[in-house]
Amino acid sequence: MNAYTARRLPARPLALPNLLTYGRIAAVPVVVALLYWQSIEGGALWLRWVALAFFAVAGVTDFFDGYLARVWEQQSSLGRMLDPIADKLLVSSCLLMLAAEEIIRGWSLLAAVIILCREILVSGLREYLAELRVSVPVTRLAKWKTMGQMVAIGFLIAGPAGDQVIPDVTRVGIFLLWASALLTLYTGYDYMRAGLRYVIEE
Repeated sequence: MNAYTARRLPARPLALPNLLTYGRIAAVPVVVALLYWQSIEGGALWLRWVALAFFAVAGVTDFFDGYLARVWEQQSSLGRMLDPIADKLLVSSCLLMLAAEEIIRGWSLLAAVIILCREILVSGLREYLAELRVSVPVTRLAKWKTMGQMVAIGFLIAGPAGDQVIPDVTRVGIFLLWASALLTLYTGYDYMRAGLRYVIEE
């Protein structure tokens, strides 16, 4: 992975890619509220399917905001900042809710901790490098990592509702969560290796 000097981009707050990112951020409290209503407040299982639908739509916008920004040449400084924040908010809040309702429990909590710690470390590194006008580009493997996390969390959101339709949906989600955690460790190391060179030189 190669870091490079970041070029200044316009903000474009009302560009469609940024509007999709806003929508992904807005979906976070909706998904959390639905999971809370179903698990903590003892609501009906169909609420999990509604939560999954909101989560899936939010996950799809993660692809389209970047794709449209490139195709329509609407890349922006605001989008560059908000896109990873939106991803981290969605993933982190869902992992915390799934842990609170004990869909993720026992040793599987370690996988969630690995994912959360990596996101915090990389965010801190990116913030430091931004002051140096250095950007660390997102690699293809990191994008696969994010997709893997989204798929794993999707299975876990379906959880007990999914288990009634197809056995072992939750087990598959836990397996995918561990696979994502391992990929997270590798991509986190890749980012740190690329970014720490500038930290040491500074």
